[in-house]
Amino acid sequence: MIKFATASALVLLMLSAILLPGCQPEPVTQARSGNPERGMQAIRVSGCGSCHAIPGIGSANGRVGPPLDNLARRAYLAGILPNNYSNLVRWLQNPRDVAPETVMPDSELTRSAAEDIAAYLYTLEGR
Repeated sequence: MIKFATASALVLLMLSAILLPGCQPEPVTQARSGNPERGMQAIRVSGCGSCHAIPGIGSANGRVGPPLDNLARRAYLAGILPNNYSNLVRWLQNPRDVAPETVMPDSELTRSAAEDIAAYLYTLEGR
């Protein structure tokens, strides 16, 4: 019985070594559209920094929401959406449609502004 348990543990350990690296999300490297420079301006105008710390935006040092550094490396957005460009744009435009209980406000972003913000946020890998 002990030998079986030891062998089972060894198999699980080997499988973990093989499968767990696959749990690391691939960074979102390119946005489909959107302009990062305009995204910086949209972040300032929309007040995102009052809740989030955002690298490259001097006034963005909020502590209500999560810091947005390395967003491209996260597996999920808002803890529920797979991290990809279209989901980020969707989240930015209508957070309560995605997660009704979220404290993230509806900033009334246009599609273009949400795309620009997403483009900027995906440039933050490694910052």
